[in-house]
Amino acid sequence: MAFDAGMVSAIVYELNTRIIGARVEKVTQPERDELVLLLHLGRENMRLSLSSGSNNPHFNITSVVKENPAAPPMFCMLLRKHLTGARISAVTQLGFERAVEFAFDSYDEMGFETKKYLVTETMGKYSNIILLNNEKKVVSALKIIDLATSNVRQILPGFPYELPPEQKKLSPLTATEEQFRAALSACEDMPTDKFILSNFYGFAAFVAREIAYRTAGSVDAPLSECDPDRLWQSFSFVTDRIKNGCCEPWLVSDKTGKPVEYLFFEPLEYGSDFEVKKLPDFGVLLDEYFGRRDRAERIRQRTADIFRLLTNAESRLHKKLELQRRDLDACADKEKYKLWGDLITGNIYRLSRGMESAALENYYEDDCPEIVIPLDKRLTPQQNAQKYYKRYTKSKTAEVELAKQIKLAEAELEYIYTVFDSLTRAESESDILEIREELHGSGYASRMKNYSAKKLSAPKLMEFKSSGGYRILCGKNNHQNDYLTTRMADKHDYWFHVKNQPGSHCVMFTEGEEPSERDFTEAAMIAAYYSKASEGVNVPVDYTLIRSIRKPSGSKPGFVTYSTNYTAYVTPDEKTVISLRAK
Repeated sequence: MAFDAGMVSAIVYELNTRIIGARVEKVTQPERDELVLLLHLGRENMRLSLSSGSNNPHFNITSVVKENPAAPPMFCMLLRKHLTGARISAVTQLGFERAVEFAFDSYDEMGFETKKYLVTETMGKYSNIILLNNEKKVVSALKIIDLATSNVRQILPGFPYELPPEQKKLSPLTATEEQFRAALSACEDMPTDKFILSNFYGFAAFVAREIAYRTAGSVDAPLSECDPDRLWQSFSFVTDRIKNGCCEPWLVSDKTGKPVEYLFFEPLEYGSDFEVKKLPDFGVLLDEYFGRRDRAERIRQRTADIFRLLTNAESRLHKKLELQRRDLDACADKEKYKLWGDLITGNIYRLSRGMESAALENYYEDDCPEIVIPLDKRLTPQQNAQKYYKRYTKSKTAEVELAKQIKLAEAELEYIYTVFDSLTRAESESDILEIREELHGSGYASRMKNYSAKKLSAPKLMEFKSSGGYRILCGKNNHQNDYLTTRMADKHDYWFHVKNQPGSHCVMFTEGEEPSERDFTEAAMIAAYYSKASEGVNVPVDYTLIRSIRKPSGSKPGFVTYSTNYTAYVTPDEKTVISLRAK
């Protein structure tokens, strides 16, 4: 669902009960389009996140802690100058728009009391965060909008702040029943949700569908099937909750637990295939919904060059393997060339220069069948025989070398797939840096622009605790896998890895004890979940003692061998894995 004006109103109401009077301790900018204000009120510390990303713009009190860049951006430094030490005095929704004004009691450079304002606009690709002075003129903005960008509305330092142009629709909060019925009577028959969206601004499509469902029991019900009185009641149910501050945070998840929708009142249109639950507050709701999406989008943006590098390498290897396998197939004729050379040599007295072919008896087979051998008429019979012997020798040598090269190319392709898999598990900037350093050390430095080797700190592994209390660590990339398996684990600990597919190394630290069957199953499930087979059923996972693991000298990062192992078959369950992860 879009972050609509109804959701904005609900969050503003919640913020007014929680952050008024809070002091700004620090301003950070973990992402190019996201700001975090660290607030302190009484004995409570809070993090107010303002995101203006075009895909998932939103704002809320968040519990998610993100890494910050080593050097803060200029806009972040400017906000620190103006807002550090200021107290939030008001949070106001500007009209029924997706724009919110945060008012701050602050001090100017001379120490006199003044007002500062921070406006966050959550309007899709037009989202922005704007700092205003006490006269509500623009000091700066996350995205400066000049005439070259827009001739409708500019956001430039010194300009008075103005809201986007009004839409030629009715406000759902001020529309009377008479206006509603007049709009209804003026419309031709159309889907009910389309009627809501075309006549009233501020609502997302999901809210309009819910109004239609509450009226006629169907999200795509036409107006002809809706009772006007019941439609007004359903419409009023939504608007009254907004006006009276009675909104509630509801989350809709599918069978796998993946969030699919969120709303500020209970949604009724979803059936038994979905889970609909009420959460404690809107901060938790948006963390649940946007957390995974934000992380995936952030990782996608920061690793776009790595994906491009790996994709090109994968394409190059596939083409190389195709050519090598074609050449290898051609080497299968090598014995034929040797036979032809032998037959020409054995019948050289019957041949002469200028012949284009020769029909000779194959005395290596029973009944001596006749074979037609092509000849180069420019060569003597002896030279033709030498030509076939050379082709035989070349094919024999090429067969051995091609087999080696194919094996190396297949190994490199498997390695690339492990790096692809690692990118899906990257959670922070340090994880991405480890992958870059790994590729640099694996010979991809020349393809990574402006990258130089860096000294890495000890990796931060994923940590879990089994039902039996055993600590389980899991690597997120090949660098971490090597560190965990070869440096951290003891020979009596158990090592887990999905069978014959890219995935994380997982180690269960047992301190010499023998874990229960349930502990083994949980560790195997973690290894299966953090692998390419995370969505599989009855996934085979190999496990063995660390003392059975060997890392060949000169092998690629993350590559190990083992000969003695057991295999467990598990079905990865996201809820179980997340419940086992240490906080």
